[in-house]
Amino acid sequence: MGSIQPISKTQDSLDIDLDINIQTVQNALGSSPDLIVRKMVLINEWRIALIYMNGLTDVDMIQSEILGSLIDLKKMKSEFDPSHHDSPLAYLSENILSVGDIGTIHGLSSIFTNLLSGDAILFMNGYSDGLRIGVTGRKERNVSEPASQPSVRGPMDAFTENIKTNISLIRRRIKDPQLWLEVHEIGKVTKTSVAIMHLNQVADDHIIQEVRRRLAEIDIDGILESGYIEEFIQDRTLTPFPTVYNSERPDTIVAGLLEGRVAILIDGTPFVLLVPALFVHFMQTSEDYYQRADISTLVRVIRYMSFIIVLIVPSMYIAITTYHQEMLPTNLLLNLASQREGVPFPAFIEALLMEIIYEILREAGIRMPRTVGQAVSIVGTLVIGQSAVEAGIISAAVVIIVSITAISSYVIPANAMSISVRMIRFVLMGLAASFGLFGILSGIIILALHLNTLRSFGIPYMSPLAPFELKDQKDTLFRIAWPRMITRPSLFKQKDKVRQNVSKRK
Repeated sequence: MGSIQPISKTQDSLDIDLDINIQTVQNALGSSPDLIVRKMVLINEWRIALIYMNGLTDVDMIQSEILGSLIDLKKMKSEFDPSHHDSPLAYLSENILSVGDIGTIHGLSSIFTNLLSGDAILFMNGYSDGLRIGVTGRKERNVSEPASQPSVRGPMDAFTENIKTNISLIRRRIKDPQLWLEVHEIGKVTKTSVAIMHLNQVADDHIIQEVRRRLAEIDIDGILESGYIEEFIQDRTLTPFPTVYNSERPDTIVAGLLEGRVAILIDGTPFVLLVPALFVHFMQTSEDYYQRADISTLVRVIRYMSFIIVLIVPSMYIAITTYHQEMLPTNLLLNLASQREGVPFPAFIEALLMEIIYEILREAGIRMPRTVGQAVSIVGTLVIGQSAVEAGIISAAVVIIVSITAISSYVIPANAMSISVRMIRFVLMGLAASFGLFGILSGIIILALHLNTLRSFGIPYMSPLAPFELKDQKDTLFRIAWPRMITRPSLFKQKDKVRQNVSKRK
């Protein structure tokens, strides 16, 4: 197959001959059968051609709003008055066509971009311009409940693959003219629409400019998902921790915008990016702000406890059973010793084997068909665990440790953070098997130092914990009641830091 050749600047201009323009478009698309060409002759012997892609446009709208209007013009007795209109194309746009989204386009590259985006293009013989008519009618998935970020209390709508629908879901919640939107086109072949949204009176101009700069530096043939953009704009790649937040929940993105963060929407994916993204953001959910403050605080504490369990419990088991048996009560030590009697592997191999098996079962449950995936993963875990204990390959204590760790990993709200912790867990297990508790402590110190070196668009990743900001602790580990959350988090240099007016309270 030959490579796709871009249109050069010398070949980009249209011809004044209608037939040549039609032939050029047909040749560029390889005489594709889904390219529809409708030729007509109007008043004053105007020869026009309407072209569109079948399947990308709304055919009913083309029939009623475009072809119907042109046929009515053909029946009219009036003549075109050049003193009132610059050209016949302007006359058609302003007086005849009843479609709301119409614009003039110049050049073949812009024509192909709009044509393959679902617009119709109108050519007229004798003119080197064309009309772009917005009649997009692609089949899109309806707005549904969030699949990866469900909640008990809160809105039940989620983003879709249509960027226009996603923008409308955000604007439906923020009815303020200061919610600014700008759209960029990234991808030399896919020409994917990437939008930036921010609250102009709140967001920091330096962060907005940095987002624009990083997006402008992307030079790739195609963007298929937000993960492409995330890897290009993140501050540092040599880290297992995510520094760009993604969500399919409109309320989560709106909450970030209200704090002064910037949203990045990509056409073709339901996951919207939010920057800057700090460590504490990955431990929070939108539901935290819909429950009472005391309930939300309790749930957050449980999340941080689960984070610690996933990170160090397997390595603690390995270190204590291998090097520090004196730390265990005598009865517990005797029970563990009796369980491990006859087990041929050391504790590290036991735990590593079970952790790998569980990760395989987890991945298999995701990739298998939904009708059998969940059943296979549950049955596989129970059968393999029980059979391995009965066969004397592993001890029952390891099964308990791996189960607690696996369940705790699901408590972490952000899947990207959960995966990162699971990766680091294996490193700490290796350190525990080699150096005991000293290895675990050394690994945690290195991990803490690494976290404190990370940045997300120039903001310290561990803010407001490090550097410590007392006034921002109101929404970190704990969440105080809404009437006391008067100001926005001071992590970003927002233009407006006040979120509510206390002078109106009685």
